[in-house]
Amino acid sequence: MHWHCTAELRIVISTNAPKKVYKTAMKDMAARDKLLEDLLALNTDLKEDVVEKAYNYAKEKHEGQTRASGEPYYTHPVEVAMILAEMGMDTPTIVTAILHDTVEDTDATEEDLKREFSEEVAKLVAGVTKLTRIESQTVEGKQAENFRKLVLAMSEDIRVLLVKLADRVHNMRTLGHFKDRPDKQKRISRETLEIFAPLAERIGIHKIKEELEDLAFTYMNPDARETISKRLSYLREEGADTTKDVITELEKVMKEAGIKCQINGREKTRYSIWRKMQRKNILFEQLSDIMAFRVVVDNMETCYLVLGIVHAKYPTVPGRFKDYISTPKPNGYRSIHTTVIGPGGHRVEIQIRTSTMHEEADLGLAAHWAYKRDGSSDRATAEAKHYRWLRELVEIMEGESGTFEEKLENTKLELFQDHVFAFTPRGDLIELPAGATPIDFAYAVHSGVGNKCVGAKINGRITPLNTKLQNGDQVDIITAKTQNPSPTWERFVVTGKARSHIRRFIRQQQRDEYITLGRAMLQKIFKSEGYDFSEKAVNGVADKFKENNADDVFAGVGSGNIVARDVFKAIFPSHNTEPVRPSLEEVGEYTSNKKPHNKNSNAPMPIVGLIPGMAMHFARCCHPLPGDRIVGIVTTGKGVTIHTIDCDTLENFADTPERWLDVSWGEGPDAPEARIGRLSVTIMNEPGALGTLSTVIGKSGGNITNLKITSRSTDFWDMLIDVYVSDTKHLNNVIAALRATPQIISVERARGR
Repeated sequence: MHWHCTAELRIVISTNAPKKVYKTAMKDMAARDKLLEDLLALNTDLKEDVVEKAYNYAKEKHEGQTRASGEPYYTHPVEVAMILAEMGMDTPTIVTAILHDTVEDTDATEEDLKREFSEEVAKLVAGVTKLTRIESQTVEGKQAENFRKLVLAMSEDIRVLLVKLADRVHNMRTLGHFKDRPDKQKRISRETLEIFAPLAERIGIHKIKEELEDLAFTYMNPDARETISKRLSYLREEGADTTKDVITELEKVMKEAGIKCQINGREKTRYSIWRKMQRKNILFEQLSDIMAFRVVVDNMETCYLVLGIVHAKYPTVPGRFKDYISTPKPNGYRSIHTTVIGPGGHRVEIQIRTSTMHEEADLGLAAHWAYKRDGSSDRATAEAKHYRWLRELVEIMEGESGTFEEKLENTKLELFQDHVFAFTPRGDLIELPAGATPIDFAYAVHSGVGNKCVGAKINGRITPLNTKLQNGDQVDIITAKTQNPSPTWERFVVTGKARSHIRRFIRQQQRDEYITLGRAMLQKIFKSEGYDFSEKAVNGVADKFKENNADDVFAGVGSGNIVARDVFKAIFPSHNTEPVRPSLEEVGEYTSNKKPHNKNSNAPMPIVGLIPGMAMHFARCCHPLPGDRIVGIVTTGKGVTIHTIDCDTLENFADTPERWLDVSWGEGPDAPEARIGRLSVTIMNEPGALGTLSTVIGKSGGNITNLKITSRSTDFWDMLIDVYVSDTKHLNNVIAALRATPQIISVERARGR
């Protein structure tokens, strides 16, 4: 194999250059040659001259730049290219990986790449490149706008996402070099868990998804990861023979049946174990499927033959059978999963699939390039348009209303969920997040169907709109032309698309009401001062209030953000008549729409749905936290008491529905203030147990404010613990961390005590 020398290298070799320069040049050539050899070994269809040109171009443009590790910067895009080559990607994708940081971090432009390489490569690099200038003030806003750009780019060419995922994998592998920046490590890890790992799962690349999750877990919760690692090591030592015995017996059973197959055992990842402990509220010892055994056969018919043999040989565990071959996951994943009481009486999860399915399970969409290496942008665009969830992300990010941060949150809802599968009356399969309702289903079919939904039939029976769908449900949506989205729907929908459309309608409806109210308030002031009302005059002063037009000014006046008399003075600056004190009738009409006096005028209302200024406090029986579904109870002389929706105390108010208020947590730019979450904990009665408990809570960012021992025995102590946390998610993280601790027997959120 022969590679061409660069001009720079030829000069060095042909002159009497210093020995150090000569050695550096030779080392660089060797590194380049090894890269190209490795890339061709992984994918023999690569165009070596184009890849070599990209390598030289990137090295020249990144000259003098280094990474946190001290290595030359160009080594990063090279490693990204290697990750994609391992996945069998085509030449334009490999070249894009090598060049992906040139536009963002050097003086190279998109036009330069188009001229030097191709329009296809230039577009791919532009799709991967972050925005360099964003007007948003917040980090979240920048993240949301960058994600919006990524969503739009990958909706045009799915290879943009593949390069971005490979880029994130290498960045996570080298994140340890930022030891002096733990805040940066956590921020990048959180973004990885919330966005990039779910994206990898959505296109079926489980190999990348699992690596991203485990690397992020290292920085997000190192103590929990270490605890699970130690327990897995112990299980490996104790259960090595058991795993070997299961494989040996399964091989024997298959051989007796004349089935040709490969069987192996695979340990679940530490992060997936952690997530399962959180999701199912169970301890490590209660997990029954830490190991999964895979039976890989030659064809699909043999998969079902193997399933019959396994079920005939071993008792099955009810509710643990899933056929993803007849009904594949939306990301293309195909396999049969079943759990049986296997050899030695152990619960064993068995996955049955063909060798093709097995490769697709790891590489997902990228496996298609291993079979069809045409590398066409048309096919990449077709792949992108194949994904309904991707079209819905575009719809959310391109929506007219809502902040960037809110849109980003809705996309996380759309991505980071387990799934249920339901059918339309015609038999079309709709994939939804776990906990989805008929409203979510209606919006998944079409936004117009969701907006006009008035009822639903599940499996032929009329059911409430907040009913949670189960796998296999057939859903028939009933619509009416006069129907509009109800604000109460937002309390139980779980998809980002449904929430986005409902909020959009509510905002528009609320804006219309504010416009009507604001116009009426201004008309009354004009009349009281002896002037004819003029909408044109209001439009003329809109700029002074940083609004676009008269309707925006009316909305500001109606919502209390703009004082009506200030608008009047802006129109008639020479009018000096003292303002007339409003009548009691006017006070009653307007007070509920004005914000209360507050030293911090930008501070958000903590609870949405209350009249500003109304006395409000949080119930001590259930200790509501941001993230909980809540309800307000009006109490004479005390104002409103906020309870969680599942608080036992609410039974006392069942006969007085007029006292119930529909409320929710407000939103604002500031972090929520710490609130008390109450835990019911059972710990082992042994030295150091209480200290371990308090240490785990402290490391999880919680602060114990009160502790009460409710019962004691020789072996265990039961206690109630009040912990300061920011919201429900924070409390759940504390609970999960405690459950991963050996001295903790059980921990639950205490309610109604």
